[in-house]
Amino acid sequence: MMLGKVVGNVVATAKLPILQGLKIMVVQPLDGERRPKGQTILAFDMVQAGVGDTVLVIDEGNSCRTILGDPQAPIRMLIVGIVDEIEQ
Repeated sequence: MMLGKVVGNVVATAKLPILQGLKIMVVQPLDGERRPKGQTILAFDMVQAGVGDTVLVIDEGNSCRTILGDPQAPIRMLIVGIVDEIEQ
């Protein structure tokens, strides 16, 4: 799981049926100090995140497929939580 910040969204006019209704978001991964780390990624959104939200992203295909309930879904990254607060 990784921490990230939603920086944009992607519009897809055609998706596989299992992915219908899921938004595709552009996410900037963050390090432990909440600084940008690496390149942006694309992740499907399960929690109605928006641009500017800090989110939790699962980066493991089997876990994503389990959450979606489809062992054949072609997915690797899934936004599963919106972070309200971080304490260190």
